[in-house]
Amino acid sequence: MSDTHNTPSSHGHGPFIAAIDQGTTSSRCIVFDKDGRIVSVDQKEHEQIFPKPGWVEHDAAEIWANVQQVVAGAVEKAGITAADVKAIGITNQRETTLLWDKHTGEPVHNAIVWQDTRTDALCKELGRNVGQDRFRRETGLPLASYFAGPKIRWLLDNVDGLRERAERGDILFGTMDSWVIWNLTGGVNGGVHVTDVTNASRTLLMNLHRLEWDEKILQSIHIPAEVLPEIKSSAEIYGTTADGVLAGVPVASALGDQQAALFGQTCFDQGEAKSTYGTGTFMLMNTGHEPVNSYNGLLTTVGYRIGDQQAVYALEGSIAVTGSLVQWMRDQMGLINSAAEIETLASTVDDNGGAYFVPAFSGLFAPYWRSDARGVIAGLTRYVTKAHIARAVLEATAWQTREITDAMTKDSGVELTALKVDGGMTSNNLLMQTISDFLDAPVVRPMVAETTCLGAAYAAGLAVGFWSSTDELRANWRRAAEWTPRMEAATRDREYKSWLKAVERSMGWLDDSIVEE
Repeated sequence: MSDTHNTPSSHGHGPFIAAIDQGTTSSRCIVFDKDGRIVSVDQKEHEQIFPKPGWVEHDAAEIWANVQQVVAGAVEKAGITAADVKAIGITNQRETTLLWDKHTGEPVHNAIVWQDTRTDALCKELGRNVGQDRFRRETGLPLASYFAGPKIRWLLDNVDGLRERAERGDILFGTMDSWVIWNLTGGVNGGVHVTDVTNASRTLLMNLHRLEWDEKILQSIHIPAEVLPEIKSSAEIYGTTADGVLAGVPVASALGDQQAALFGQTCFDQGEAKSTYGTGTFMLMNTGHEPVNSYNGLLTTVGYRIGDQQAVYALEGSIAVTGSLVQWMRDQMGLINSAAEIETLASTVDDNGGAYFVPAFSGLFAPYWRSDARGVIAGLTRYVTKAHIARAVLEATAWQTREITDAMTKDSGVELTALKVDGGMTSNNLLMQTISDFLDAPVVRPMVAETTCLGAAYAAGLAVGFWSSTDELRANWRRAAEWTPRMEAATRDREYKSWLKAVERSMGWLDDSIVEE
């Protein structure tokens, strides 16, 4: 549109902050105003590539093209120009791993996505006689195919001539934040090669205490330091956009998506926690300036770091199957026609009728980390109807949330005061009430549900002085809904015992001979 600048925008002329969210299934750009309200959104999906069972890849060139399109789209929809945008923030799918040639800008292979399990055998081998916890003290993470380090090693071992090129200094590694920032700031013409502490803390290569790449671990995993980006804080100016509709705008934040949601939910104090309910569920609790080791199956991760202030750490619990269980009920079982129907069906009964559903479809994640577990429905009698099963499905998400909050309390010694929630499943009021009942704590949903993008915008805005302090951001946070516990303590305890019994029944389903394959 050539006459855009003549059309007065209904939003006036800012100033604004733009946030780019490079996610697992799509990339989007959201423009926010000073009150943290959404001015415009543009979004585009990219292809999911499955070369073999358990392998998941993305085409990084396609993703970069999409990012440029959604930025242009969001700016056009808002009716603004680069002059109105004070900074750009980045948030991204975490752990997804890319290597590219710094002279041509060409990826050497598709990006290997966080869900990809091709490095399972390598992780077992790296564990040697120590096992999963070999690097946990330094990194806060167990050795698992989930994290980026082993994925880098796999690429170096499996792409012809790549290790030599990497050792010569011709190859750059990045998670998607680094790829987007490098391209935004000029790519082969002086692009900035950086990552932030939150993304670096998901590689298995960063020392959590020093916030630097760990030499010993690099040697152990056999990764040349030459490929690694410089680790920066989550809110500082990394560079400026080289061209496109936002040319000349500072690129001023990067946060992995779950940490960005923690920031967008303004969980700035120790003990404040958020839970994002999507396909799976991720809960993060702010633990302050000290990393807290987990003895209860959680991950220790960097929450965020603003400028040269001290880093803030978090405990993270992940649940593999929450929203995807509702999809399974719809698509595989045909018990509901739409995701929203589960609430209606579950509301027709007062309780679960004695049935418990443990959705360990791909094993159990936190706090158990049992890959030998599989899904079970326990406690069935003739009395149970599909409505009771629907209720058990919702309770599964709530009980798994309770298990993670219990683990967080054990690890940190901090009681959860309230849980801030976001993500698609928060539109289910019965689920939110059930979570509040099972946690015996208030559950709060904010006005702006797009907390991931908002967190990236907040961090970028702080870096350029658009917002003065985290206190000002807190004042922006508005509650849309709150649920408070209504359940008797005796009922809660009895039900929790039954749930834990059902979880036990899900374990050890696969024996070693099957797992080893």
